[in-house]
Amino acid sequence: MAPERGAGPRKIIHVDMDAFYASVEQRDNPELRGKPLAVGGAAARGVVAAASYEARAFGVRSAMPSVTAKRKCPELIFVPPRFEVYRAVSAQIRDVFAEHTDLIEPLSLDEAYLDVTENRFNIPAASTIAELIRAKILEVTGLTASAGISYNKFLAKMASDQNKPNGQFVITPRHGPAFVETLPVKKFHGVGPATAAKMEALGIETGADLKERSLPFLQQHFGKSGLWYYQIARGIDKRAVEPDRPRKSIGAEDTFAADIVELDASLAELKPLIAKVWGYCEGKGIRGRTVTLKVKFADFQQITRSRTVAMPIELRDFEELAADLLRSVFPVRKGIRLLGITLSSLGDVSPSDQRQLRFEV
Repeated sequence: MAPERGAGPRKIIHVDMDAFYASVEQRDNPELRGKPLAVGGAAARGVVAAASYEARAFGVRSAMPSVTAKRKCPELIFVPPRFEVYRAVSAQIRDVFAEHTDLIEPLSLDEAYLDVTENRFNIPAASTIAELIRAKILEVTGLTASAGISYNKFLAKMASDQNKPNGQFVITPRHGPAFVETLPVKKFHGVGPATAAKMEALGIETGADLKERSLPFLQQHFGKSGLWYYQIARGIDKRAVEPDRPRKSIGAEDTFAADIVELDASLAELKPLIAKVWGYCEGKGIRGRTVTLKVKFADFQQITRSRTVAMPIELRDFEELAADLLRSVFPVRKGIRLLGITLSSLGDVSPSDQRQLRFEV
């Protein structure tokens, strides 16, 4: 828990490693350096877990189907993920953070929030701390990191994207609201394609447009999220940096711009959601035993399907179990407007769990 830190604004840093998985692979294999690289499976149903900057220049991005990535970049090199290596490097990075503060909130293996309002060396400028952290990460791991510095988590996250790779950016309390006004809402963290499309249909394309809408208007159109959009349009985010908070479940969902009626299309949309949930699990070093599928149809009817197993599951089993749950709702009589996947019954990974667990069909 991060207490209120006096009368002044908080000092929050968002550290984001640059193309983390791909950069680790290029670091460890000199032959891959400077080449378009994707971490993931090259098979027909594979998904890109991470892409090097050389691959991103061709439009390759994480969560993209591998066949699409290969079409965009025929010279793309695929390497299988090595999560045990990524976890080890992530632990080194976490140790660097801990040299400055205990208030560390990991989001995944490659990014975290730090509250440095009070810090071990009593350094007054958060930007100086960010520079020290990035330099130490490079020294210890041979990898570059980018950082965003601001007075709240939302703006720190937005700032870390401004000077990537290997850079940092500061958004001060004085400039925060104006910075938000200039941003397209589709660039806001937490605003997905479907929400951005809905906002655009309502004439909301920038932070300034969002700021012009009243709280009742936003609540009418976006429900509980309306208050959040109202606040961030004004540069307000009161969330604390919460170190190692226990979670009962981890989930991700997406609302589609057009309803889906085919199984193959639904399975394709499920894969990036699974990847997002699994990335969080890897970052926290946890596994789960219960997989729950959420399906919302075009008429807003909602159903869930779940299955619990005896042992913590690994990625391949997670993918197969989620796909089996999805298949169980087909054929559908109505289009699907939303899919969600949740992993629960969580626990830390133990050495005995570091193996591939299989399901009996």
